[in-house]
Amino acid sequence: MSLPSMNHFWKPAVLAACAISFVVSAPARADEIVVSAAASLTNAFKAVGDAYEKDHPGTKLLFNFGASDVLMQQIAKGAPADVFASADQKAMDKAAEQKVVVPSTRKDFAANSLVLIVPTDKKLPPSSLNELTTASVKRVAYGDPASVPVGRYTEGALKAAGVWDAVSAKGVLASNVRQSLDYVSRGEVDAGFVFGTDAAVMPDRVKVALTVPTTAPITYPIAQVEGSRHAAQAQSFIAYVLSPAGQAVLAKYGFKPAH
Repeated sequence: MSLPSMNHFWKPAVLAACAISFVVSAPARADEIVVSAAASLTNAFKAVGDAYEKDHPGTKLLFNFGASDVLMQQIAKGAPADVFASADQKAMDKAAEQKVVVPSTRKDFAANSLVLIVPTDKKLPPSSLNELTTASVKRVAYGDPASVPVGRYTEGALKAAGVWDAVSAKGVLASNVRQSLDYVSRGEVDAGFVFGTDAAVMPDRVKVALTVPTTAPITYPIAQVEGSRHAAQAQSFIAYVLSPAGQAVLAKYGFKPAH
């Protein structure tokens, strides 16, 4: 995929269509539990899924990873899903408002951090957010705040630091957090904002320059999707994610307890 121009905004409708096409091209079988989860959960949830399937013979999990808001939109439009896990509370709040999830099943299951990353070969990485405003930094990647939780956290942090206008003018918007990671890993941008767990996925390609304070804690909620045909199994998977076994797997991938 070619790098978008600076300040290029991905339209939510286009993103939703892309996400929906993924599900349509890989329909769930009757015995599969569909879990729509934030892109930052990709590696960890695949491992959680493997552990869950071993403990629950006969149950199969099908994961759909992407930007939290886009996943919520696709579920609202009728895409099959049994469980929704988002990377911030706002996406889950939207899901609750649109009656996409069962409110009583909503639980916080993990916490994360926001970091600024640079390519590993960068000689002088920024030592403060203010340095992103200098002429030496030309492109900065982050998720689109309109649809990507890491983008919302980034916007809040940069506004709190008083540098949002200057940095967003150099912004290269990503459709999800993993795309931001890819841009940095390929050296297509000077720096990028991702979650701490994403930076750990490519330790040989990117390095953390800063851990960035956020205006709100980064917590991940999970809930059963309204109208799920596998409600009992969906709640079983949620319980597993919250269990000591599930939490241990998440911890291996750098996630912290939600409380």
